[in-house]
Amino acid sequence: MTVLDPVSTNSDYTDNVYSGKQDHRAQVCAILEQEGSIPQHLIDTEVDWFYNVLGLDDMYFMLEAPTAVARHLTSLYGSQLSSAGQDNLISVTFQTRHESGAVFIHNSVPGVSKTEGPHFEQMIDAEYLDISVPQKAYRVESYRSRGKVSKSLDASLRTYFVNACDFVNPAPEGDAVNDIAQVSDRTFLAKATPHVLDLYGGVIAKVLCRSGPVIVSDELPNGGYRLVIGYRQRSTQGFYSAMSDLYHYYSMYSSRKYVEQFSNGVTIISLYLDLAKHAKKLTHSGAGSSSTSSNASPVLSAAIPHASIEECVAQIKKEASLLFCIPNTPFQTLFKTGELSVQEAVYANVGWIFAQHFLNRLGSEYATLAEILDPNDATDVEVLAKLKKRLRQETFTRELVLDILLRHRELIKDLYAHFAHVHYVSADSGSAVSKVADRLKADLHVSLSMTRLQDQEPLSSDELRLKITRVTTNDHDAMVMRALLDFNEHVLKTNFYQPTKVALSFRMDPGFLPAIEYPTKPYGLFLIIGNEFRGFHVRFQDVARGGIRIVRSRNAEAFSINQRTLFDENYSLASTQHRKNKDIPEGGSKGTILLNPDAQDKPFVAFEKYVDAMLDLLLTGETPGIKNRLVDRLGHNEILFFGPDEGTAGYMDWASQHARKRGAPFWKAFTTGKSQTLGGIPHDTYGMTTRSVHQYVLGIMRQLGLDESECTKLQTGGPDGDLGSNEIKISHDRTTAIVDGSGVLYDPQGIDRAELARLADARQMIQEFDTSKLSSDGFRVLVDDFQITLPDGTHVQDGLSFRNTFHVNPLAAADFFVPCGGRPESIDINNVGKLFDADGTARFKYVVEGANLFFTQDARLRLEKAGVHLFKDASANKGGVTSSSLEVLAALSLTDDEFGRLMCKQSDGSLPAFYQEYVAGVQNAIEANAAREFECLWNESKATGKSKSVLSDDLSVAIVELRKNLESTTLWDNVALRHLIMREALPARLLKEIGLDTILARVPLNYLKAIFGAYLASHFVYEYGTSPSQFAFFEFMSRYYAKADTAV
Repeated sequence: MTVLDPVSTNSDYTDNVYSGKQDHRAQVCAILEQEGSIPQHLIDTEVDWFYNVLGLDDMYFMLEAPTAVARHLTSLYGSQLSSAGQDNLISVTFQTRHESGAVFIHNSVPGVSKTEGPHFEQMIDAEYLDISVPQKAYRVESYRSRGKVSKSLDASLRTYFVNACDFVNPAPEGDAVNDIAQVSDRTFLAKATPHVLDLYGGVIAKVLCRSGPVIVSDELPNGGYRLVIGYRQRSTQGFYSAMSDLYHYYSMYSSRKYVEQFSNGVTIISLYLDLAKHAKKLTHSGAGSSSTSSNASPVLSAAIPHASIEECVAQIKKEASLLFCIPNTPFQTLFKTGELSVQEAVYANVGWIFAQHFLNRLGSEYATLAEILDPNDATDVEVLAKLKKRLRQETFTRELVLDILLRHRELIKDLYAHFAHVHYVSADSGSAVSKVADRLKADLHVSLSMTRLQDQEPLSSDELRLKITRVTTNDHDAMVMRALLDFNEHVLKTNFYQPTKVALSFRMDPGFLPAIEYPTKPYGLFLIIGNEFRGFHVRFQDVARGGIRIVRSRNAEAFSINQRTLFDENYSLASTQHRKNKDIPEGGSKGTILLNPDAQDKPFVAFEKYVDAMLDLLLTGETPGIKNRLVDRLGHNEILFFGPDEGTAGYMDWASQHARKRGAPFWKAFTTGKSQTLGGIPHDTYGMTTRSVHQYVLGIMRQLGLDESECTKLQTGGPDGDLGSNEIKISHDRTTAIVDGSGVLYDPQGIDRAELARLADARQMIQEFDTSKLSSDGFRVLVDDFQITLPDGTHVQDGLSFRNTFHVNPLAAADFFVPCGGRPESIDINNVGKLFDADGTARFKYVVEGANLFFTQDARLRLEKAGVHLFKDASANKGGVTSSSLEVLAALSLTDDEFGRLMCKQSDGSLPAFYQEYVAGVQNAIEANAAREFECLWNESKATGKSKSVLSDDLSVAIVELRKNLESTTLWDNVALRHLIMREALPARLLKEIGLDTILARVPLNYLKAIFGAYLASHFVYEYGTSPSQFAFFEFMSRYYAKADTAV
């Protein structure tokens, strides 16, 4: 029988009181007497000590059977005998697992993390807490025995009781979500006092409306502190065990701790902390502290003789959010042993990741080779690109970089102090950034161990360079450590020291990127690091937009490859986007999120953290205890515009609403590709991307007098995708082959169009195709097929390899090739030759590259040299960006009320008339822009003999450069000209609804100027080409000046 007595002193959990304890004790004595492992005359003494002196919580005796307790007592007695005189060698570890949980016991020295033996807390994290969700969750009660394991060893027994939750309401809805009586586990409700219910209820309410952990603390009657941390389930990993390492670092221990789960998806950890005895002795020895709890330093030593319990708790609260972001790193052991602080360990981890991506590993030989080779020769450029990949792969591995960092711990401390000196802001410092250094120095003086920084200012950059040269023993070590210094010098702002955060974000000055590798310097670069991922965001203009892409890895090898190429792919995608965005005010950007190997099932969690961490740097202002003021070396506010990309199409609504919840004034325009309920213009529903791609197909047919119904076509990207499905719907050709994620569909007579249309409408893969509608020469091979014989007798070993290489298979021949999906660089210098027959004839006459980066530039030029008419992605695939840009414009131009009334699907499911007319205008703009560029490329190529792929780049560069140059002119200041251009550039339906003056008053000035410049630049280049005469722009603008004068 269990009796629960209320704890009046703490108004806390009720004590576990076991009324059957004496009977339980008697049974254990009987078992021990029968076994004979302990001398009979000692049994009563040992059992009495175990039950009454050691001070184990009664829950242990409630849950453990007498046979188990007898076994534990015997093991403990034997351990004491075998280590007689060597108490420090006593090791006690017990574990019992059952269907609904487990019991773990080990000896524990207060305030010290275990570095050897079983790590029970890590097991509890991995097996029970990290996987807890409302459908299956586990709660934990953990207690430290009040007595010691032996007389001379300052170690007690730590017990953990893990049990499956039994929720009152397993699936709460509506008001029940916030009702702690509904969402709690029944055992918790039976033990919790009204005070605890009120406390936890308040924490839950904050967790449900905030990102990141909610941390509160209060002082207990015994002088200790209770620390309560709430967060969303599965939003971090390994956090329970990491928190133990954190408070141990500050020489604190927990007498008891609880983990409670709630069926609304919230986890709460409650820790009861006090200073360990050795820390108390140092604190009471006369060395007091003049620092207040709000002045917690960004760095503290493991030896903190001057820190009070209040200071330690304040620092733990500050650093808990850092551990929440990244609970475990390869530097964890150094943190456990006190060689690095938690900030230093996390900083080292960030530096490790930064170095993996940005070490300049190519060397002087590569630079010399780059100078020798022709930068205008696509083959030379392609060879350099392949060489760069190999050098990066083979010079510095992730393991080598880590090994170098682990060897140079003192340099890590120096480099971290250099970083903290710039970016740490004390809570009570003044508003002027100039006060930061003085405040930090004062904090360090009162809080740091003299053995850590010796009360001296951090080394300067020059001093650090000299020290790195002096301390390191070879060039590789020096390069790695200098990479961390490069990181420090180029961080413009960071959320590293924010009280609450879910991932670490860094706004970087891209100046550290070597020009030899990245010839066009980006405008802005963000690095984001979370527990589940690492990510980047690159943009080439202040006002820029682009998609956010999730990068998955099938296995460890794939992750290694993706990790090595992540930034280069991000840079290339953003650069391509920049060229593609030539018709719109926004420049190009792209974001990538690489999921860690153990987080492949958490794409949305990673996306949430990526977005929230970015917002930390985009939003200004401060909320005490939640968000602090940042050190801003950038000096001005920024707005980013996100769009959907691979793996994030369904996340745009959440990102927009989250930005709104966080108070972002730009929330309506923050993401495109939203649902129609939030005013989005879905690209797939209206075929926005396809409308641009197909204009090039129609343009070729128009110029060459082709009949579409007689033309054959190969298409990668199937009826389940946006571009693939709409290409099927909008075209009238004879499609002979389609390749998608499920396999290959082929019919030389032409695939049944009605059946294709059915799949496109249902957005299904070709695995759902009715094969009875194929001709006798047709076939379907799925990726899971093995040992297949085709109608012509060809043997297919396995369907996956056949699918992956079908685009270079001799059967893949047609008039048109329209890639609507596929990985970047599917056709490169190594396999482009497979697109030619034995006599050198290309298997395709016309290529319209709908999928981004499907061909490398070398491959494109090789095909064009053979007579293929090829239009690259940056020209063909721009319908989506035009649609997204005009979606952003509407969001920026309309008030919240207007936006809801004019652009959002109504409660009855209807779309406003304005919305439908606005979308029709967007479609017309896409087709007009594509047609203008097609005609320009066709005519320029015909007149100059230049490759269309080269001309496409020239066209983009010409427009982008002219747009940039126009920003420095006074054209915008001419009011009459400004109004004329903006009336032509802005959507007619938007002008009709709210008028030009209203738009000019509401839309940010930099965005308006970007619209002005983009319109003039694109129209001029499309009309006059990439090499106009020196008087051409004067002639072009004269027409507008004349119109403006007439208008006045």
